[in-house]
Amino acid sequence: MNNAFTLHPQLAADTTLVTDGPLSHVLLMNDARYPWLILVPRRPDLVDYDNLSAEDRKILGDEVAAVSSVIKRRFDAFKTNVAMLGNMVPQLHCHVIGRFKHDAAWPGPVWGVGTAEPYDEDEGRDRLAALRADLISAFKHL
Repeated sequence: MNNAFTLHPQLAADTTLVTDGPLSHVLLMNDARYPWLILVPRRPDLVDYDNLSAEDRKILGDEVAAVSSVIKRRFDAFKTNVAMLGNMVPQLHCHVIGRFKHDAAWPGPVWGVGTAEPYDEDEGRDRLAALRADLISAFKHL
């Protein structure tokens, strides 16, 4: 067991930190096709949801609801998909993805459909700033 939290290298490579919630790092997936955030609880050695304490499960649930609400409001998403797979990256993390009836993967899951489209510098900076402000405000109410 490791006593210090560290972010899995694949998550670090594929994302940018937006902000921190009460429990989790909130990361922006570098794929401009979807408003896609990933929450990673800042606890060492977590693999599965049941590794969280009961209190942390509640906090993560509240964070997911806040992130989902921000994505729907900010991007006018039809719905959000929430998933914890962990098959490729074993560190516990939760995807919250804004979905649209016109997106390339609709109505199926986003995994394995097309190729990620990285943000250009301006778009990525603008999206990060907007999400950071929205999430900092939303997390004040948790």
